[in-house]
Parts: sequence; structure tokens; C-alpha cells
Amino acid sequence: MVDGGVCASMAYGAGVAQVRLEHITKTFGEDDEKVTAVDDVSLDIADHEFMILLGPSGCGKSTLLRMVAGLEDPSEGNVTIGDRVVNDVEPKLRDIAMVFQSYALYPHKTVAANIEFPLKVRGVGKAERAEAALKAADVLGLTDYMRRKPGQLSGGQRQRVALARAIVRDPAVFLMDEPLSNLDAKLRGDTRAELVDLHRRLDSTFIYVTHDQVEAMTMGSRVAVLNAGRLEQVGTPQEVYDHPASAFVAQFIGTPPMNLLAPGAMGSSDVQVGIRPEHLLLTTGGPLHGTVRQVEHLGHEVLLLTEAESGGRLTARVAPSLDLPEVGATVSFDVAPQHLHRFDATTGVRVS
Repeated sequence: MVDGGVCASMAYGAGVAQVRLEHITKTFGEDDEKVTAVDDVSLDIADHEFMILLGPSGCGKSTLLRMVAGLEDPSEGNVTIGDRVVNDVEPKLRDIAMVFQSYALYPHKTVAANIEFPLKVRGVGKAERAEAALKAADVLGLTDYMRRKPGQLSGGQRQRVALARAIVRDPAVFLMDEPLSNLDAKLRGDTRAELVDLHRRLDSTFIYVTHDQVEAMTMGSRVAVLNAGRLEQVGTPQEVYDHPASAFVAQFIGTPPMNLLAPGAMGSSDVQVGIRPEHLLLTTGGPLHGTVRQVEHLGHEVLLLTEAESGGRLTARVAPSLDLPEVGATVSFDVAPQHLHRFDATTGVRVS
């Protein structure tokens, strides 16, 4: 246990915010009711990196984040920040700041008081914390709202107050648990850009939990994809999109998701073949056939949703200028060999 008077960042070393998760497992319950939320996850997050933990609801990503924060204890494995194992270090001494989905603001306090609060509990003087709060508010465009209370703010403004409250602590590591999920689509886009810009300006490591793959693709320097408590793949957003390590990743990353053909299609016997919608070429006499069930016009592109002759569905992304088939028409597709992805039909793991 770190002594209460020792700053956690001093224990890590100046400017060091590398986070390492070593064989982390977390179980809840006992005996027949035991549930494994996180299953033997190892992950290295570099100093100053913007790491995205991505996966569907219930995959263990928030539980993993809470173990980094110290709000949950791992059943097995170690959490390391810098060169120090922090399993037994209290959350307040880990030099982290957490931003929650629900904002978690004090409704009776002003914006200024909410932002200052982490410094107040540390015993920082009134003038010093007011100055620090003003700087944090300025970064996020909140200086005109300092005397308002959360109930007088929009959802986007409240989220920025929660971010400013985290910034004012000047932590080594920012932990963010789906902070944009309560915002409308336009505000999510604007706030995504603000967070990316904030990461560039701050000397900190970001670990960001989301189920939204658009956030993952546009914000992260790397993405860690989780499924049922296990780590499926880690890589840059483009690596994960271009070379998914499993059929799960292939269908989770990308909108619309990758088409997965039944074993036996495209000359394969024991593998599933995957094709991104943009790589399906509408042609005459192609090897893949389907019946058009829906035509979705999105302005810059058109999605053809077809029922495949071999079973299942095929979605193709085509240019709006093409002579498009009508619903009910039979169409055929071709695909270049370099755009085929192959996955083991039993395990779902990528095969070369």
C-alpha cells in the first residue's frame, strides 16, 4: 500500500503512464454461480497512447477499466502503471481520473465548484484551484458557464464539465467509460473531435471504453477488441479492419459488417470466406448470386441487401451512379482474390 501522503505519480516516475495488464481474470460469484467477466487478458498500453477497449455489452470492457481504476480487484493477474504493480494501491492514489457515462456531477454545485472538487478534497488552496479550474474550463469552452449548475446545461455541456473535472487533476491516465453514449449523433461527432484534440494537447494516456466501432475507428491509436471476456485482437483501427483476427472481429468492425459465406462457397471446404461490402462488384456472370431484398440510398453510396442463393445475406456497397437493380431482381457479384478473408469454420480464427 502506498502511503497516503505520497503522490502516485511520484511512485510511477515523472511523466510515466504506461499501463500493463498481465493475465487479468475477474470472476463473480462462487461454485455453480461463478461467472467469468474477464478471462486471462494481457495488454500493454504505451505511455501517451489512446487505447480503445471495444466490444459488445457484457464483454468485460468496463470491468477491465474498473480494475485499472482500482474500483474492482482482479481475481488473478497484475495491473501495472509505470513500473509499479498497483493491485493493492487505493484508487485515489493511482493518479488516474475517470469519466463516467452518467457524468456524475453534483447537481447543487456550480460548474466551477464541480470542476474544482477533486482539488478541494486534496486540500489545494482556494485561489490555486480556481485558477486550475478556469484553465481546464477554457480548454473545453466552458468559461461562460462557470456560475451555472448542471441542470442549466445541455447534455454535451455536462459531459464537458465531467471532462474538465478530470483534466484539472492532471492525471497520468484518463479512464473513460462510454462517455458519449448519452449524446445525440451530431454532438457525439463534435465531442469525438474534441477528445482527439484534447489527447494531442495533454501529456496523458487515454483508455476509452465503447461499444461504438465508429468511435473506435476515428479516435484510437490502437483498438483492443473483446468478446465474452477474452481479447480477440489488438491493433490500429486500420489493421483491425483490413486483417480481422477472427470472424467475430470481422463482423463487429465495419458498417455494414463483413459478409460471411457458408463453408463451401467460393471453392472453400473447411473455411468461411469473408468479403467486405465495398469489395463486392456488381457484374454479369459472377460466382456469387442473390436476390435484391432492399436498396438503401445513403446519398454518397447505395447499399444493396440481397438474399444469397447459397443461403444467408450479402450486402454490397455500390456507387449511386450505377444502373441499380430493382427489389426482386437477381444479381451476381464478383470479388478480387486479394479481398477474400478466410476463417476456420469451427473456431472462427483467421487462416492464411
